[in-house]
Amino acid sequence: MSQPVHDEPNLSHKEILEVLAGLLAMLFVAMVSSTIVSTALPTIIGDLRGNQTQYTWVVTTTLLAMTVSSPIWSKLADLFDKKLLVQISGVVFLLGSLAAGFAQDVPQLLAARSLQGLGVGGLLALAQAIMGSIIPPRERGRYSGYMASVMAVATVSGPLIGGLLVDTVGWRWCFWAAVPISLMGLAVLQKFLHLESVRREVHIDWWGALLITIAASLPLVWVSFAGQRFDWASVETAYFLVPAALAVVALVFVERNHAEPLIPPKILLERTTILAIVASIAVGIAQFGTSVFLSQFFQVAQGFSPTEAGLLMLPLILGSMIGATVSGQLITRTGIWKPYMLIGTVILIAGLVLMGPTDHETPIWHLSVSMVMMGIGQGTLMQNLVLVVQNTVDVRDIGAASGVVSFFRSLGGTVGIAVLGAILTNRVSDHIATGLTAEGLPVPENATGGGNLDLDSLQEPFLTIVRHAYGDSTGYIFVVAGVISVISLVAIWFMPVTELRTTVRKQDERDPLSMEQPVD
Repeated sequence: MSQPVHDEPNLSHKEILEVLAGLLAMLFVAMVSSTIVSTALPTIIGDLRGNQTQYTWVVTTTLLAMTVSSPIWSKLADLFDKKLLVQISGVVFLLGSLAAGFAQDVPQLLAARSLQGLGVGGLLALAQAIMGSIIPPRERGRYSGYMASVMAVATVSGPLIGGLLVDTVGWRWCFWAAVPISLMGLAVLQKFLHLESVRREVHIDWWGALLITIAASLPLVWVSFAGQRFDWASVETAYFLVPAALAVVALVFVERNHAEPLIPPKILLERTTILAIVASIAVGIAQFGTSVFLSQFFQVAQGFSPTEAGLLMLPLILGSMIGATVSGQLITRTGIWKPYMLIGTVILIAGLVLMGPTDHETPIWHLSVSMVMMGIGQGTLMQNLVLVVQNTVDVRDIGAASGVVSFFRSLGGTVGIAVLGAILTNRVSDHIATGLTAEGLPVPENATGGGNLDLDSLQEPFLTIVRHAYGDSTGYIFVVAGVISVISLVAIWFMPVTELRTTVRKQDERDPLSMEQPVD
């Protein structure tokens, strides 16, 4: 039997850092683009004279485009030059950023944000593929830490940068500021990234991508308009949900018969993976669905500036970093994961429930405590759910397994933003209508759909009514998110107890000779 061969990196440490400089610059602006908008959106939607439904879709379109496109980019990376692909995704993101900055109305902004989402999906997927191509597995953790640090800094700094830009040079620079950094990243990659093109015959699951898009998009559009444009139980509802259900059925058939499916059935058949997916969807709803509306609450309901709203979001980020760091250290030392994840889920639910009584008079300290708890719960669950699934598969299937969990978490976040946004829209509309009626004022048409978010154009007493409507409605969506998070608790509870292995490969003790031989 041949002896194992350990491949050494073809690039030196200095050369790898040069490549990562360009790669991480692109990743930084991609991550910032998703968080920078949180503090800028109330100003953006107000300036473009949009409503609450459109507010939700500015975020949803980007997440949906990123979620659906990521597995497609991953498949293309096996067929075409990774360097060319990452440059294409960078250019797509750059063009989307330029277009978003020049948007004159909400539909134009939505189209530009979709283009941004396509680019972000490519950058996130291809960054992992490129790192795997230039760094051997035993060294990869060292450089993955750099990537994790950049993503953490981007997450923390995004809301602050967005608030500062809005208060100084205007909201359009929230998009344009990404352009020079993107150009610098592309230039560095062009100079330093050199990859061998290893091509193999790959059958891209185009039908799967199309069916996933249909199955995910139609319900999102439906929840945005149901209860406003038409009744929940109506013929129009059937127009959305029946095709979505048919797309799901067709997707199952396609994925079972495709040579390289976007969602591999063999991985989904594993009990731990199924339960992790269920938990990830619920966590995604809580993570994305609630944080998006927190900044809006601070600005619209409590009257803070975008910069102040960004600072007030720090407890959530701090809690997330604490949860991820502490749980990661404990799991690494003990090899035990289930108790820590159960505790994290309980803390997340408690934080969401504490946010339930929130109204326009809730003190900041109460909100901060609740946000820290929410952050700790999210940080404990997000990456550890991926880790648990990775522990169930061999190294050759880690990418597919990780991608499945990440895909469904992003999908859960997309669904969460749409659903919670629709709930918030309906409650705000009802509160505005009730407030105007109590004041003996007529109810304008723009009260439907969450009202006008251009607060500078509103006069008293309508301004106060709108602020109170948002303040008194936001707490309800946190209660809904808390109830959904109970699903995560149940899913994790029923996960089989396993100890994390200390080997890269998943060894079969019953037949140690059945493992594949190392390949030069």
